[in-house]
Amino acid sequence: MRRTRLAARLAVLVTVASVALSGCGVFSGGLRGVELPGGADLGEDPYAVTIEFPDVVDLVPQSLVKVADVSVGTVRSIDVDPATWNARVTVAVNRGVRLPADSEARVRTTSLLGEKFVELAAPTQGGTGTLSDGATIPIERAGRAVEVEEVFGALSMLLNGGGVAQIKTISTELNKALDGREPQIRGLLDNLNTLVGALDDRKGEITRALDGLNRLSATLNDRRPQIENALDNLGPGLAELERQRGQLVDMLKALDRLSGTATDTINRSRDDVLADLRALQPTLSKLAESGQDLPNSLELIGSFPFTDAAVDAFAGDYANLYVRADLDAKTLLDNLLRTRQAFPTPDTPLFNQLPPVGQLLSPLLGGNPDQPSLPLLGPSPTPLGQADPNNPPPTTPPTPSAVPPPPTDGSGAPGGSGDSGSGGGLLGGLLGGGR
Repeated sequence: MRRTRLAARLAVLVTVASVALSGCGVFSGGLRGVELPGGADLGEDPYAVTIEFPDVVDLVPQSLVKVADVSVGTVRSIDVDPATWNARVTVAVNRGVRLPADSEARVRTTSLLGEKFVELAAPTQGGTGTLSDGATIPIERAGRAVEVEEVFGALSMLLNGGGVAQIKTISTELNKALDGREPQIRGLLDNLNTLVGALDDRKGEITRALDGLNRLSATLNDRRPQIENALDNLGPGLAELERQRGQLVDMLKALDRLSGTATDTINRSRDDVLADLRALQPTLSKLAESGQDLPNSLELIGSFPFTDAAVDAFAGDYANLYVRADLDAKTLLDNLLRTRQAFPTPDTPLFNQLPPVGQLLSPLLGGNPDQPSLPLLGPSPTPLGQADPNNPPPTTPPTPSAVPPPPTDGSGAPGGSGDSGSGGGLLGGLLGGGR
């Protein structure tokens, strides 16, 4: 029995000794590497996230990681970034927890004197993406809460070396300054209230004015080189104006005299100008009434004798001219007779010396002074400017309105076959050959 107890004790001692001898391997990393009981549930496959903090105060490994005050992970390690000297904290988070890629991190305290933990939260404006394994939260989205020590330190500074001791002095002096001036202070406060209310009612206009001032400032900033150039060249310009100040003063004085003279001239000629304008009013009215007719008629001046209607006759660099000539003898004689009757010989010596139409046509038909007279054309033509001995000009020119009728042969027909000397022949009487 005693041997059995000794064997059991020997086995326990051997076990304790083996554990003690192998403790260097089990706790080689210290107790920080041992998972504490009651920690967060990391699951079977947590994912790691690296967070950059400017200061982690007394945060230690194995601290909790919480989301909305729920433990979802633990702090794996804390080290220092040699490039930036910022704290770099690696945390393990349960893979079932979904966080946005732009999540924020803060080091907080569980209570006034509690332990530190890392809080992960989505941004206030809403997150995007998903925080994955190996992601990094930069220092811009990381921070820490205010520590109790910092609050007590600020309070101690305020109580010891701050302005608390001067509060009584300030209140005493303020009472002395306001004593006896209560109505004025109340009026000032009422006016200040009215001013603040008016500013609040016009905050839209004030905002627009500030926005406009901001745009103006931006425009001036963009045009800074031009403004600097103008300011640099403003000095020489002012110097030149200073040198020409005498001429400028003389010019302004002369301009003043000119304006006085012009005003006097206008006052003196006002009645005449008004009369001229009244006289010009009918002409301008008629011009206005003419409308488009006046510019249309003016087109003929610059294009005479080719009007706008002649544009169709031109094709490129040449002109097409279409002429219709009627050489019928009867038509020519009718036209000449109508001309003779419509425009009788005027009462002038020049027109009295013109030969009859029959004499003008006789050479065209082959007549000459050596040939005998043609009964149908009258006597042979006489050179222009010489008097006809057989038919001298009358001493008194006939009245233009009295056109002598053509001679008749008693039957009413003009001319006669045998009266070639006095009647000028048949064609002579028709064409004005007889006198």
